[in-house]
Amino acid sequence: MGVALTRSAQWTAAGYGTRTLEITPLNEAILQEIIIFVESFIYKHPQEAKYVFAEPLEWKTDLDPSAFELGYIVSATTVKSEEADENGQPLLFFSVPQIKVRSFGQLSRLLFIAKDTKLKEAQACIEANRNPVAKILGFDCNTVKEDSSVLNILDKITEDDDPESEIKMKIAILLKELDLHLLNHSLKHISLEISLNPEAVKNDVELLKRFSGKGEQTVLESIAYTSDYEFSNGCRAPPWRQILGEMCYVLVKPHDVETLCITCSAEGVFLNGGKIDDEGEINYERKGAIYKDLITFLKKTSAKFSEVMSKEHIRFNELQNGKDQPKETSDKKELDALPKAVDGSDKGVLEKKQINLGKRQMTKRLEPSLNWKMTVDYKGRRSSLKDTHKEKRGGKLEKSAPPVSPGKTQLTSKNVSKIEEIVSESSSESEEDEEPPDHRQEANADLPSEYWQIQKLVKYLKVVLLDCAQNSTEPAQSSLYDVRDEEVARCGALALWSCSKSYANKEAIRKAGGIPLLARLLKTSHGNILIPVVGTLQECASEENYRAAIKAERIIENLVMNLSSENEQLQEHCAMAIYQCAEDEETRDLVRLHGGLKPLASLLNNTDNKERLAAVTGAIWKCSISKENVTKFREYKAIETLVGLLTDQPEEVLVNVVGALGECCQEHENRIIVRKCGGIQPLVDLLVGINQALLVNVTKAIAACAVEPESMMIIARLDGVRLLWSLLKNPHPDVKASAAWALCPCIQNAKDAGEMVRSFVGGLELVVNLLKSDNKEVLASVCAAITNIAKDQENLAIITDHGVVPLLSKLANTNNDKLRRHLAEAISCCCMWGRNRVAFGENKAVAPLVRYLKSNDINVHRATAQALYQLSEDVDNCITIHENGAVKLLLHMVGSADEDLQEAAAGCISNIRRLALATEKARYT
Repeated sequence: MGVALTRSAQWTAAGYGTRTLEITPLNEAILQEIIIFVESFIYKHPQEAKYVFAEPLEWKTDLDPSAFELGYIVSATTVKSEEADENGQPLLFFSVPQIKVRSFGQLSRLLFIAKDTKLKEAQACIEANRNPVAKILGFDCNTVKEDSSVLNILDKITEDDDPESEIKMKIAILLKELDLHLLNHSLKHISLEISLNPEAVKNDVELLKRFSGKGEQTVLESIAYTSDYEFSNGCRAPPWRQILGEMCYVLVKPHDVETLCITCSAEGVFLNGGKIDDEGEINYERKGAIYKDLITFLKKTSAKFSEVMSKEHIRFNELQNGKDQPKETSDKKELDALPKAVDGSDKGVLEKKQINLGKRQMTKRLEPSLNWKMTVDYKGRRSSLKDTHKEKRGGKLEKSAPPVSPGKTQLTSKNVSKIEEIVSESSSESEEDEEPPDHRQEANADLPSEYWQIQKLVKYLKVVLLDCAQNSTEPAQSSLYDVRDEEVARCGALALWSCSKSYANKEAIRKAGGIPLLARLLKTSHGNILIPVVGTLQECASEENYRAAIKAERIIENLVMNLSSENEQLQEHCAMAIYQCAEDEETRDLVRLHGGLKPLASLLNNTDNKERLAAVTGAIWKCSISKENVTKFREYKAIETLVGLLTDQPEEVLVNVVGALGECCQEHENRIIVRKCGGIQPLVDLLVGINQALLVNVTKAIAACAVEPESMMIIARLDGVRLLWSLLKNPHPDVKASAAWALCPCIQNAKDAGEMVRSFVGGLELVVNLLKSDNKEVLASVCAAITNIAKDQENLAIITDHGVVPLLSKLANTNNDKLRRHLAEAISCCCMWGRNRVAFGENKAVAPLVRYLKSNDINVHRATAQALYQLSEDVDNCITIHENGAVKLLLHMVGSADEDLQEAAAGCISNIRRLALATEKARYT
């Protein structure tokens, strides 16, 4: 990391100790990579994250002590982490404004706390600790140069007799890898930087002048240089500014913002300070970000410019890139002749000229013609088709195909001619082709042009398959045709794969009959065709319509078969396609019935290819949703292998591994396997991460394990419940909800649960405040947690003081059955303290509960009946329940097969009846 910071990062010119990082895109990219490394360190390397630095990393921060909550001891001006070293010293100490951090674990948590200011914190830390490696691993700083590499540090570690030398060695290797990554990333970033030249800037300015004026059709009101004098090198900036790479200064007046003074330099385009006097002096200081060119800058600055450019982008790009051929000079002259200012009477004429001119230009572009059927008479379509395909040879479709040898090129060219003949000759045989082109165009005028392109692409591939079938009867020519057809099919499949990234294109492929075609292509033995075919299926299977079609075409069987291929890339795409399709229960059953679970389980043992491992674990996760599949995975020893993958794996793999374990641990036998294989510890370690999907899956897995008392003891010992509680502060609603659901079994199965819950400072108040959330899943999960918390009388008293009753009452008017059930259960449990029953009535929570009895969910009926039974102990609530028509509904539920529902319904009716009898008795006495 030291080499990268010294040689790649861009520092100001001040002396050592006061130098700071410049505000440049390269520096920002380096800082972002360091942030990603530190944030992920805590869950990728949990043991190394606990290592205590030899010296603390110290810098000035703008963070407020109030930002630190659970896990820290906070006062008005200081913060100490509860996590400490063996001498009891905190691993994070913050005394405003100075902060000291002594472990990667605390660095990760600090970045999470910093949120939007994490980039600023990282910059301050790097500037204040110019040699962070030395402070982390520890040695006499005077004996090491500032740019000391990690290799030198490795040598020093091996020389020292240090009991922590092994973990230091691991950290040193990780830092060396980061250093190399930063250097490579810097090189890539530098290679991508735009270097403008005077000619490119001049072309942009001249082109924008042609599109500028006072009319609404113009992109700008005006654009002009600040200086008319042009040097021999094409620059207009003063010589002393040219030394700094500046070329010229441009005054631009967009339609919707004030006049802008812009600097065009070799580095890019940016806004300067503008003219400072009438004599034309310019404030050269940069006032904003750097953009790659003038067009990009104006698009970001002016909404009107961006809007007009989006309409004129085809013509503008052609002119900008110089695509017009010499014979098109007349068109260019006509463009120049277009008026810059348009009044109301001439507007229609101008638009008509532009449309006609645009049409002529579109027919000359070397790209696939989207309306080729419209340019010729229907009966003479064969010759036009061939001409159009000749144009296509120089168009976009050929560009997407990889280079081939001259021999293959010749074969492909011959095959395209053969395809053209077959398409034109067989046009009368296909019902789809018999439709007159005009009729099709009018009937589908609202369809995008890409739709017709994809239809033709699918048709070509169908013709290739037909050609293969015909040539199989001609042995003398079969080898030649096989090579040719394979190449065309491969290129066509690659084109479909590229198109399938877009939702609109996916629909076009499906409507054009792409699924049956892909199903037929899957039966080929050529791996170079199979990979793009399966890749297309993988992309498209994210849509429900495609998943239904994939099942109908019996594609799952072929995907399962190719899992046993020797081609790793093909295995990866097949597993990924299964992952997408296995959202449906029927597909999960098909994977099992076709024997796909065993090869998936065996592929878990090959961990070198991380992309394939991520796809395989994803497929196993989705297949594990079905209990029958989980039983099979247990037979194949896949659960033990999954536990072994909980450490030293990238996030993409961890998300899927933990998701699969969460599904498997729904069964008692699998929970025991996970515990005996030592899976609880790494699961708890992952709770300190920041990846949203990973946290959701980890909390679900821990919740499943917490059902077993032995596993719950381990979770409690590892401080897992406190970590779950801290996730209730996570900004992502899914993480909050998942953490709250996980707390429920933990509280149910923990020893001394009430005391454990009270030990979390501010924990109960945090739970109650989550009832103010707008997210239904968060509300339902928090209500479930409150139900378990309220079973302890002391905790119930505390949450009552925090205002749980009015907050629960506000949620009563909901139509969400999941929330209704858990809300009713929480109200039922909260009635057990003081005058909470009365308070619920006063907060208008009783009448809405009666409506819950009309739900179709028996779980809602049971919870509501229990809540009404508790509320009916109060006289006023009893009257409200009766007045809202609950008795008739409850009488029906007394005959339910659910005993708890029977008892609660009968108890509520009994309370209402006793009140009525007491009222009658009082009337007569």
